[in-house]
Amino acid sequence: MSRTNLTSLQKMKVEQDKITVLTAYDASFSHALEQAGIDIILVGDSLGMVIQGQESTLPVTVDDMVYHTANVVRGTEQVFVIADLPFMSYANVEQAIKNSARLMAEGGAQMVKLEGGQVVLDIIQQLVERGIPVCAHLGLLPQSVHRLGGYRVQGRDQTSADQLIVDAKAVQAAGAAMLVIECVPATLAKQITDAVDIPVIGIGAGKDCDGQVLVLYDMLGLTPGRRPRFSHDFLADTGAIPAAIAKYVVDVKSATFPSEAQQF
Repeated sequence: MSRTNLTSLQKMKVEQDKITVLTAYDASFSHALEQAGIDIILVGDSLGMVIQGQESTLPVTVDDMVYHTANVVRGTEQVFVIADLPFMSYANVEQAIKNSARLMAEGGAQMVKLEGGQVVLDIIQQLVERGIPVCAHLGLLPQSVHRLGGYRVQGRDQTSADQLIVDAKAVQAAGAAMLVIECVPATLAKQITDAVDIPVIGIGAGKDCDGQVLVLYDMLGLTPGRRPRFSHDFLADTGAIPAAIAKYVVDVKSATFPSEAQQF
């Protein structure tokens, strides 16, 4: 049985069929996500915080990502799998190619994700030219959390909003086949989604994106401490993990999630 591919995901954008994405880090959860009808699993470097107990994503290594990606892939048959390139694993083109190849060849990922706009355009282009599909990530960039001064909404003023639109068009032109936008105002997220032809997946970016992604542990209410405003505890609604994941799929597909209370 073949996996979901970029062609079918692109068709979902055109047909306005919302794309459902959750993170996962092991075979058991990835199997449960696939059974519930999730379109994409993101093996996020968020594992540093929710699995390893780190204060940020920065300590996560390429070895960590390869290990967890392989586990996720073994638990699935059809779902599309994206793996994060962790902090400083794509500081130059040669490094990006080497580490992306590991995530795909050893981990089994179908796409890699990296953060940034103008600074990574050459890296995106070089990866794509070598047959490595790329998902870009704009807005709040967890790997740049110290430079950004914390986890803050991005694109609130006109200058930064305009730059995010420019960056979205630029990463598409460089060859990115998908884009994640995080923690930006809903109106700006809609502008970005309409401005590019590739699928745009939002997290804390309103309901008008082509799809939604959440950290699995956040949407199950399992993350210790305060959870993001843009998340929702689906396990509290349903009382069972499979039902919680299924409800997330239904709510994203119907544009019930995120609500106005979960956007900026």
